Amino acid sequence: MTTRHDPVITEIIRNGLVAITEEMKTNLLRTAYSMIIYEAQDFTVGLFDANGDTVSIGIGLPMFIRGMSMTVKAMQQHVGIENIHPGDVLVTNDAYTTGSHLNHVTFVVPIFHAGAIVAYSACMAHWADIGGQLDGMTKDIYSEGLQLPILKAWKRGEPNQDVLDIIRLNVRIPERAMGDLNAQVAAVQMGARRFSQLIDRYGRDAVLGGIRAIMDHTEAIAREQVRAIPDGTYEAESFMDDDGVEAGRRIRIKVKVIVAGDRMTVDLSDVSQQVKGFYNSGEAAGRACCQVAFKCLTSPLEKPINEGSFRALDIILPAGKVVSAVRPSPMRWWMTFPMTIVDTIFKALAPVIPDRVIAGHHADLMSAALNGMMPETGRIFILSGGLIGGGWGAKHGADGASATIAINDGDTHNSPVEQTEAKYPMVIERYGLRQDSGGAGTWQGGFGTEKVVRAVSDFMFNAQVERVQCRPWGLYGGHPGAGNQATVRVGNQPEMRFPTGKVLARHLKSGDAYILRSGGGGGYGSPLDRPLEQVERDLQEGYISRRRALGCYGVVLKPDSEALDYAASAENRRKLKASEPEFAAIDPNVAPDALPYDPADEKLFTAGTAFLRRCCF
Repeated sequence: MTTRHDPVITEIIRNGLVAITEEMKTNLLRTAYSMIIYEAQDFTVGLFDANGDTVSIGIGLPMFIRGMSMTVKAMQQHVGIENIHPGDVLVTNDAYTTGSHLNHVTFVVPIFHAGAIVAYSACMAHWADIGGQLDGMTKDIYSEGLQLPILKAWKRGEPNQDVLDIIRLNVRIPERAMGDLNAQVAAVQMGARRFSQLIDRYGRDAVLGGIRAIMDHTEAIAREQVRAIPDGTYEAESFMDDDGVEAGRRIRIKVKVIVAGDRMTVDLSDVSQQVKGFYNSGEAAGRACCQVAFKCLTSPLEKPINEGSFRALDIILPAGKVVSAVRPSPMRWWMTFPMTIVDTIFKALAPVIPDRVIAGHHADLMSAALNGMMPETGRIFILSGGLIGGGWGAKHGADGASATIAINDGDTHNSPVEQTEAKYPMVIERYGLRQDSGGAGTWQGGFGTEKVVRAVSDFMFNAQVERVQCRPWGLYGGHPGAGNQATVRVGNQPEMRFPTGKVLARHLKSGDAYILRSGGGGGYGSPLDRPLEQVERDLQEGYISRRRALGCYGVVLKPDSEALDYAASAENRRKLKASEPEFAAIDPNVAPDALPYDPADEKLFTAGTAFLRRCCF
């Protein structure tokens, strides 16, 4: 028998849950010590039911959507529910539980009512340092820092000083780490108090019943959207540049999506095995890839983000894959490969829901790992010097977003120039959009950015950038976006360019600079169908060059001008279209021979994504 709940009270509960997680987020922002938390917002907070299922996730990092729930459940199993008491604060950073790297430390507190656990409040946040190797490539988890198994940092309200002392002794900047620790604990305790107040006000049955009703409602929305997708099996393949150890050896990302009625299955069995370099992630991240894509497709605006969104989704993910790595695989740069899996799921479904997916995006955080000594004090500094945002793929009816953080980090912000220059020995010479980086198309891919950072004193520079050669693909004749890039400028010498984006353990001296250039998003549809007035605007605003306008978009300019000759442009486009084959006639298994890419890259542009003219590359 189905229990009916007052819909008005249920909506109050819904908004109350969202408000609680937003207040947790605000509290952490105001009290954290590390810039990556209070400025970049590299964290997520959430509420979970007594089973550990997601009730409400604060908007933050989408890839944490599964990690925190699996962490809560792992804590229940490890400690035993009967051994969790009021006032306990549990902690872990175990990479194979959270699915991410050791820098992500998770705190969880139980929420009791009438002597029983009714929910949990949790926070996962990035610590700038967790010990371990600073520079270069790690080869196993042991070199990446302090590993905290599931422990009680507080027992029945009293701090577990042994645990806190171990943490303090194993990090390089203990005052910052302990400050962030206390900020996280305060945030989860606030979440617990607010949830208890919600129960006190509306009653346990109304709150817990309302949560069940919210999950059921969200599930129904998701199932309805899945039913709108034709039944079938859909596959797609893409590639990563390499694992940072075996240079140039492509890493295959192959997905299969099966739609049957109101259920969807994402099969990651053919994704590459775990790799030697630090680009692995754990099972929680692999599952999160599927859930992020599924939510984008079925209930993107539904709040709170909760377990009901994913009841219609099945995931096949064998252990030992690059997104389900097992100990002791290195996982420091865990976030990179999952983003391309999300894009590849969209790519697989593009033939059947072309108006609901986007082309490939730049799919990298574009973050440099920096460390050195402050010239005034001689104290060590550690900084993630990037998060610059890049181009997202275009979709049917809209250009891609520009200068936007990659999908892994969602609501994460770039670090303000003023904060960086005030706190660290560096000067930002340039931070702007990257011309011509968006893939040409009827709807143009978003533009990447360029950030030039000059050293004021010596420091170490490490770039772990991916998707340099394997660029973001376009859809339906749209062109690929520019690849990501990391370079170094030594003194007044020309830029040093590298075959990949892995530039590790590079010593920069005062006056040297590093340059990060994020890629653009793939275009959607033939560039020859982009409205002429939009091409003219893009050219005059400097988003695209004359070469791009003439070569890709087929326009004709008036003499000595950046104004279009509309009549001549229309005639030129007509001739160009006449020389192209129909898009539907292209064999998706045959890559265009004329394009200057290796076979792995060519596959990005086939199987429903090929572009037809070699024009602007």
